[in-house]
Amino acid sequence: MTEPLSLLTAFLLGLFGSSHCLVMCGGIAAAIGSRAGEHRVSAALLFNSGRILSYAIAGTIVGALGLWLQSLNDSLMLALRTLAAVMLILMGLYVARWSSLLTHFEQLGNILWKRLQPLTGQMLKSSRVRDQFLLGMLWGWLPCGLIYSTLSWVAANGQPLTGALAMMAFGLGTLPALFAGTMAGSLLTPLLGNRHIRRLAGLLLIIYGLWTGWVVWFHP
Repeated sequence: MTEPLSLLTAFLLGLFGSSHCLVMCGGIAAAIGSRAGEHRVSAALLFNSGRILSYAIAGTIVGALGLWLQSLNDSLMLALRTLAAVMLILMGLYVARWSSLLTHFEQLGNILWKRLQPLTGQMLKSSRVRDQFLLGMLWGWLPCGLIYSTLSWVAANGQPLTGALAMMAFGLGTLPALFAGTMAGSLLTPLLGNRHIRRLAGLLLIIYGLWTGWVVWFHP
């Protein structure tokens, strides 16, 4: 996978998976805006900056993990890249709303989230705007099948820096939906919800997943 194509795909994964982000994070985003009052724009920027930074950290970690697996055994990377292709296909099915199988992967992160959740409660009660950045960093580890599928695809690159950049691109793709109360979010809502656009995006992701699988198995 070439880097520009990977970054573009990561952005599209976030953009067209944004409806799931609204379900998972829409409530917290609305609560932050309500509590911040006249500072809601800066609070939203801080919250989302922290969230995207946590994605980048996760991308660095899984990219390094992929690199380590590659050094151990080529067959492990083959399995990881095959998984990435499968997850891309599942992402496409989810984006097009043809299957919600992807959401079952969210249960994998419950152990970590149970430890972080009490901290998010403390941050939510804080009236300080800067605490929204820390809240965003914590919220970035919320169990989410959308994130996990993207991380598995990022890990297959086996490059920590590319992993971080790809997850940042993914986070930027989710940004408009979580700014649903702003003008940009309101303008993009019809686009994200358009059935034909979602199906086209999903189909493109499925094709990309199939192409990724073909590269892995038939054109190493």
